[in-house]
Order: sequence, then structure tokens, then C-alpha cells
Amino acid sequence: MKKSAVLATVMATMVLVSCNNSKKLEEVVEVAGPELEEVIPANPEDVKADEGGTFQMISLPYAYNALEPFIDAKTMEIHFSKHHLAYTNNLNKAIANTPMAKLSIEEILKTVDAENKAVRNNGGGYYNHNFFWEILKVNDGKGPTENIAKAIDKDFGSFENFKTQFSDAAMKQFGSGWAWLVVDATGKLSIVATPNQDNPLMTKLGLSGTPILALDVWEHAYYLNYQNKRKEYVDAFFNIINWEKVAEKYNATQVAQ
Repeated sequence: MKKSAVLATVMATMVLVSCNNSKKLEEVVEVAGPELEEVIPANPEDVKADEGGTFQMISLPYAYNALEPFIDAKTMEIHFSKHHLAYTNNLNKAIANTPMAKLSIEEILKTVDAENKAVRNNGGGYYNHNFFWEILKVNDGKGPTENIAKAIDKDFGSFENFKTQFSDAAMKQFGSGWAWLVVDATGKLSIVATPNQDNPLMTKLGLSGTPILALDVWEHAYYLNYQNKRKEYVDAFFNIINWEKVAEKYNATQVAQ
């Protein structure tokens, strides 16, 4: 708990009545200001979607500060409890009393009409963020292993080539959007970028592939810490990829082939 004091200038005008003049006196005094509370991130478990909706907020698998110093706690708190929550509530409103309310989010996205902006944007925002939180974890510099490492070497030539191409996709996405590593219908890895909250599941929009890795390049994902330095944020991302989870997602696509 910290106390602050506000320096205030109080102008006290005293009119001294005399035959010929008046005088103004300026008095400077220090007055006590409000007490300032330390910023303590809220518990992500307390973030709940509005009652009655089809989709609910996922349980964030770590504390808001778990990804520091690469993503700060305040950014995580705002991103999860404000942006993600808004997508969830707005999606539920958009599909209420429609056949989509009985579908999974994947089924909705695979059939969404491009002109249905409410479902396209909020459904994408809901799915994309659920996906993003899942593949984040401080990795202590460890890269991919086993099957996913072999697939990256096979399809990109090396891990360094993959990093370069993935970073380029994230950097060249104009405005808001996402960079994705996906598995296509042939089982090959490829990198795609999507605008806004679009994602590779939206086959009706000309996109295709099963996502196994994603990077959010909306400014709200990094601006508090990195400001306009998106490149620094993209570089930092490779320190917080949960490669075990990415490998799990990749292996699931191979079983489905």
C-alpha cells in the first residue's frame, strides 16, 4: 500500500480594503491525496462468461504472471479477462436461439458464412484465444522434439528456417491478425497468416489446415510491454512455446490421416 500526496496550489484572494489599494496573496500548501492500492492481478478462475451462453471461458492453465518476462501479467490479465471474455459473450449472443447453439466451435467455424460478421469475428476470437493460451509455456530455450522436430526439418529444411518463415508471416500481417503453423490435408506443415480473428478452420473463406501453433499479433497482445516493437514480441514468442502441446496436436493429426 502506498500513500501519495498531491501538491496543490490554493489561490487565496484576500482583499485588503484601504483607501488606495488591495492585495492578492498566493499560498502553496500540500494536501493529502488518495491512497493507491498495489496492482494485484485478479484470479483467472474468477473470469466467467455471462450465464446462459453456449460457450464458457476456458480455465487458463497458469497464472497471469507465468509467462514473464516475455508477456507481462497485466497484458495477460487484460487480454484474458477483457478481450477474450468479450469474444465469448458476443459469440453466445450471436448464436443464441439458432441451430449453431448446438454445434461445437470447430463445426461453427468450418461452416460460417463470410458475411456473418458477428459469428465469424467473435467465434474466431473465442477459438483462437482458447488455442493460443493452450500452447504457451516458458520453455527455457528448449525447442521441438521427436515427431514435430522431424516434421519441421523435413518441411522447412531446419528449425531456423521455420523460425524465419514463421516470424516473417507474423511481421508481414498488416494490422491485426494471426500467424499459424498448420498441417494440411497431405500431412505437410505449412505457415499461413490470417487477418482479424479468421483462422485456418474457416474452409468457406478459402482457408484450410489443422492448426498446431499460433501467434496473436493483435496490438492488445503485446502493446503494454513492447509498444510498437512487434519484432521484439515475435522474437520473444519462441521462448514461450509449449512444444509438448504442439507435438501433441501434431501427433493427433497423424493419427487422423
